[in-house]
Amino acid sequence: MIKRRSLIAGIVSMPAAGWAGASKPLSLAQPLTGAIRKRLSAVPRGPALLASYPDAAANADFPEFAPANDTAAYTYDNALAGLALLAAGHALEAARIADAFVAAQAHDPDFRDGRLRNAYRAGPVTPPIALPGWWDAEAKLWAEDPYQVGSEAGPIAWAILLWTALREAGVNGARYDAAARRAAGWIVAHCHDKNGFSGGYFGFPPHPQKLLWLSTEQNTDLAIGFARLGMHADAARAAGFVRSMLDPATGLFAAGLTPDGARNGLLAADANLWPYLAGLADGSVIAPALRALGWPHAHPAGIGFSAASRGIWTEGTAFAALSLRRAGRTREAARFLATLGHQGAPDGYLFTTDQQRLATGLTIGPGANSPKFAYYRVPALAPTAWSALAALGINPLRR
Repeated sequence: MIKRRSLIAGIVSMPAAGWAGASKPLSLAQPLTGAIRKRLSAVPRGPALLASYPDAAANADFPEFAPANDTAAYTYDNALAGLALLAAGHALEAARIADAFVAAQAHDPDFRDGRLRNAYRAGPVTPPIALPGWWDAEAKLWAEDPYQVGSEAGPIAWAILLWTALREAGVNGARYDAAARRAAGWIVAHCHDKNGFSGGYFGFPPHPQKLLWLSTEQNTDLAIGFARLGMHADAARAAGFVRSMLDPATGLFAAGLTPDGARNGLLAADANLWPYLAGLADGSVIAPALRALGWPHAHPAGIGFSAASRGIWTEGTAFAALSLRRAGRTREAARFLATLGHQGAPDGYLFTTDQQRLATGLTIGPGANSPKFAYYRVPALAPTAWSALAALGINPLRR
């Protein structure tokens, strides 16, 4: 089982150019969005999703990682890619990804209730909708990953953010608004909790396991997504949960609540920086967060996924750069952006980390004895998209 992260999201004010593109994109943004566009142009016309980890040869170096990820197009990663394309002025290409989510929602193999899956099979997206999987030669069966076929609130929120961003840019407004409202309705119906919104579902139809933990990351995503849809009470519930996770004594956010209601004390990058980007915390959270995540002692300038990391997590370093830019700390932001520029892979994407294996402090799956989740040094879509957004100075998660 290969689990994607399940921790947080947020927002930053945008330049006047808005979703149509930044007026003065930095040099780093153009090659990164160019790499995404090149991958997308290789897929036949129509709705499409991009492989999150496109270099199968590199993936094969890490048996724990492949083959489950060789054909997987994660919803979160692709929503980020769509937002980066839109920010760079390529709205029609961003719409190909948004259209793929609409098709996946409408023609799910098992459900008709508005949910999305955490991942789909990369490539053209037309009915019947293909989920990721691989041939297990030893077991002689087609295998699927229980996280990938599950539905978590955070990744769905990111699809909502892409749909609403395109709607606001004047692209397929009514269609995307309808899809976003269906997805938001599913989250309210299935993830509503007395404290906020719970994680979603893990595992295989027809009876996937309900996830009872609550995530600071996911509730931040939802606060923004609900607000954009005018769902003010739900947005306030999610935002209230995020604010409740801040420890005033340390200035740090807990990752959320465990299934039994205890605070999850993992110090994670997104849980601690995205509330600031989302306008749910002030700039005082930046310094303690960066210290807890390895900076300013790290060289080159960057941060890990969490306090458990011993190395640079490219994706987090990108949104740290965006946080520093928003706070007016431009010199430090430039150092973080320079780090991103040195993580390029031959295919134009960025590596996930500067280490062969980067610990996260998370586990794979909901069980107490689940194996540890780590990032491996492979080219990946998410850090490429986040880094493009950071270079452009455009936040994909504004209200």
